[in-house]
Amino acid sequence: MSRRDNAEARCPHCRMLGALCVCPLVPVPPLATRTRLVLIIHRYEARKPTNTGLLAARCLGNSEVIQRGHAGAPSEELAIPAGTRPLLLFPHEAAIPLDAIPAGAPVTLIVPDGNWRQAAKVRHRVPGLDQVPCVTLPPGPPTRYRLRSEPVDGGLATFEAIVRALAILEGEDGAAITAAMDHVFTVMVERTLWSRGQLPASAVTGGLPEGVDPRDPSSVRGADAD
Repeated sequence: MSRRDNAEARCPHCRMLGALCVCPLVPVPPLATRTRLVLIIHRYEARKPTNTGLLAARCLGNSEVIQRGHAGAPSEELAIPAGTRPLLLFPHEAAIPLDAIPAGAPVTLIVPDGNWRQAAKVRHRVPGLDQVPCVTLPPGPPTRYRLRSEPVDGGLATFEAIVRALAILEGEDGAAITAAMDHVFTVMVERTLWSRGQLPASAVTGGLPEGVDPRDPSSVRGADAD
């Protein structure tokens, strides 16, 4: 069964197979942050059940999602809220480590979401973005994503990159934000791995939702590797 064939079995919001939905774990109200997140996602990436950027944006109240890549519809110039400093999270050759940015006005953190080729084009496809300083994350633990192979050494899922950036930008509140978002991410990854038969039910954080047979991943499994 293809990803498109099982679309009706998936939650329209978190894209998990229905019984494994993680929407109840998304913070309500969304987490409050000084940093504004702007997720610029390619339209092909937005359809993938393994996407993590959209789930991260749902966890945050001060966030915006912009979809790009539509044929015949060029990207509009990005509007940066007054009084904020725009920073693009992308490993450009001139990028500055995020933890070296001096404290000051709140940050509008712009995060491209897509495969490596799609993300690399964002800076030149969105008007005005080529003038925004690029920042990178400091070295840290390896990715815990495990649902896709990373094309570059040290690569992270978009969700992970956003969480690590907020841990730096949010100061004293960073640890609490990281903990809340990490839980959602961990459960999403582990439930998906269980559905693929790659993780025992006993290893899924919080256990499986009520009504899911822990002995039978095939009952909810779909082709979600892309």
